[in-house]
Amino acid sequence: MTTTFSTTAFSRTTRTKWHLFSHFGRYRGAFQEWRKRERLRADLCALNDRELQDIGITRGEVDYVASNRSYDPRGVGSTVR
Repeated sequence: MTTTFSTTAFSRTTRTKWHLFSHFGRYRGAFQEWRKRERLRADLCALNDRELQDIGITRGEVDYVASNRSYDPRGVGSTVR
């Protein structure tokens, strides 16, 4: 009787840990995307106005470009990654 109870408890513990790891993986992915956006925003903010003009964005568009890396309002594929 004790062996069966221990096996059942172990199974639940393993399932619970897997469930927590699943959530952790999802949050980790979101955190990594946030870090990429912040890194890109910092890199773009470090450029001067002439360099930004060379790549076709203005200072006011830096936040938009960093947040929407896969979408380009000009209709061409995004070159900033």
